[in-house]
Amino acid sequence: MTTIAELAEDRTVDGVFAVARKRRLSTRGGKPYLAVELVDASGRIEARVWNDVELLDRRFAEGDAVRVLGRVERFDGRLQVQVRAVETSDVDPAELVPAMRRDADELEGFLEFLAAEISTEPLRALVVELLSTSEIRTGLRLLPAAGADGHHGYAGGLLEHTVGVATLCRETAQLHPRLRSDLLLGAALLHDVGRVRELERGPSFRPTREGALLGHVQLGVRLVDEHAVSLESTLRAELLHIVAAHHDRNAARTAEAAVLYHANQLDAQAATRSVGDD
Repeated sequence: MTTIAELAEDRTVDGVFAVARKRRLSTRGGKPYLAVELVDASGRIEARVWNDVELLDRRFAEGDAVRVLGRVERFDGRLQVQVRAVETSDVDPAELVPAMRRDADELEGFLEFLAAEISTEPLRALVVELLSTSEIRTGLRLLPAAGADGHHGYAGGLLEHTVGVATLCRETAQLHPRLRSDLLLGAALLHDVGRVRELERGPSFRPTREGALLGHVQLGVRLVDEHAVSLESTLRAELLHIVAAHHDRNAARTAEAAVLYHANQLDAQAATRSVGDD
């Protein structure tokens, strides 16, 4: 079976992929065709169905795992699969999503290490409790950090990004002892927990209904607030503020909130900006 990473121009395709996107469109002449995005653990690629559109359209839906027969061509400078035949597969589509290259167990262990670094007991207990829930623990491993098209846009990207941001915040607090390191590290570890309610599992990683309406920041603030009842009121407000402001530099009212905003941006840019000949 062919993987996406192995595809090359003029190569025959015979592989099992997940359908991350599927749209029915029309050419300028009014002829229908299907625009599809296929993914597997090695990457993603655009595909087109030009022939037998009515027949093949009924055979699969967005989110399905499918076996595809076709050929790779180059269109507008990019590789694209011209689909000749397609049928559904009994493979779990969630197993076919692009995945991180780092070891998830190792990252999870480091996440636990960072949480244990928090010396303020009620705050550490809150962070450990939240990160230990099945909803968040599973979501960290299965979801991207910002959707399929954003930074860390693969299964486990949420775990990788959370560790990256928390590590940056931990190091910054060591360089600047005036920062309240426990508060900053706790907020960093929890800043994106709202993603577990904002996004569906792969292959599409589409927003849930709740996620589309509220977004991950508001969902995250609500999730943290639900579990923070044991925190002293000022500490609770400070923590919620930092989480709430991590995408809005102008909203940051404390040094810790500003640091988390920049750490979040730095990790996202480091993961996506071109390096050398990329």
